[in-house]
Amino acid sequence: MSEFDDIRPYNDSEVPAVLERLIADHEFLHLLLARKAPRLCKFLPWIFKPLARPFIQRSLHRLTADVHTVADFQSHMTVALKDVLDRTTDGYGFGGLDNIEPSKAYLFMSNHRDIALDPAMVNLALIMTDLKTVRIAIGDNLLRKPYASDLMRVNRSFIVKRSVTNRRDKLEALKTLSRYIRHSITSEQTSCWIAQAEGRAKSGRDRTETALLKMLALSKTKEQSFTQAIEEINLLPVSISYEYDPCAADKARALYAAQQGIDYVKEEFEDLDTIVKGLVGQKGRIQVNFGDRIVGGFDNADDLAAEIDRQIIGHYQLFPSNIIAWEMGGNRDSETVASLRAQWPDENWLEAQIQFDSHIGTIPGLYRQIAIDSYAAPVANQLALLSDLQLANSQPKTQGS
Repeated sequence: MSEFDDIRPYNDSEVPAVLERLIADHEFLHLLLARKAPRLCKFLPWIFKPLARPFIQRSLHRLTADVHTVADFQSHMTVALKDVLDRTTDGYGFGGLDNIEPSKAYLFMSNHRDIALDPAMVNLALIMTDLKTVRIAIGDNLLRKPYASDLMRVNRSFIVKRSVTNRRDKLEALKTLSRYIRHSITSEQTSCWIAQAEGRAKSGRDRTETALLKMLALSKTKEQSFTQAIEEINLLPVSISYEYDPCAADKARALYAAQQGIDYVKEEFEDLDTIVKGLVGQKGRIQVNFGDRIVGGFDNADDLAAEIDRQIIGHYQLFPSNIIAWEMGGNRDSETVASLRAQWPDENWLEAQIQFDSHIGTIPGLYRQIAIDSYAAPVANQLALLSDLQLANSQPKTQGS
């Protein structure tokens, strides 16, 4: 038994049993049925569910007949993902892939906008360039149901124990997580993905949590410095941007509740519903940009977080939706607007404005400005970064610097 057994992804040898468990799980089957026939499940559950279960079980058996390994499962998932993206996006692109050395394993750390799609897009980028997929860090708050845990772990996810409250147990869980990530990268030569902060950046303000970076250093040797410990795991920032967020209204509602001092309590299946909404909702264009591996010069978590933020914000692809939202906030400086719009020289800005207005119009009035601000935030982030860089470059250099 390994010290990582309760958090690691499933191995190939475990896949057949996991699939059988999923196909036999009535709660999982009822969830699928509720997606396929919501009215029948709602109004005639006592008749429909028992009658429909055998049919969906046979369908799942046929679908997974050739799935014997994790790679087989991910191959099916990749086909399904591409199909979904073809139907729900206006295209997707990847940048900076030449920064990845095929012989190395990395810790890819990205901004976080979508529970399932963020790591899926990173994986898709790697698959399309014949690189190995990542192991995915996922909070145990998403794994309250046994079938959810099985689905995630068979798809190379490992568990972050966020629900632990006892201080000593929490520290031990963080140490184990840190050791697992380092073991995966340095010993098993398998890359990992983790978000730069706990939870999605609902406000659009992407910032790295220093506590996360300190966790990564918990597994360093006594002889290693903080810098050496981070260099060993080949930390590489990734920027993920979506032109439109299918969950924009839900995020704005949660932010509104926080602003009003209201405790926002999630419904039982809200996280799973969010995953589905993010996958099947219209997203416009998507861009994933890989940055540069972090090397040297960052002796503490604060300095390292600043560098990760610089890369994620700097490489973030601004879409017309972001620029229009920023302009709607009263930002009318003609030179800045022209510079931003120049990133999309072939864009029909009138059509883009109409499309954005239509999207925002679907969001309840109470939350609408919050959603607009979240779309505008990446522009403000980049402009602030540019201003800071210009200020730094304008400062006279001291002797010896």
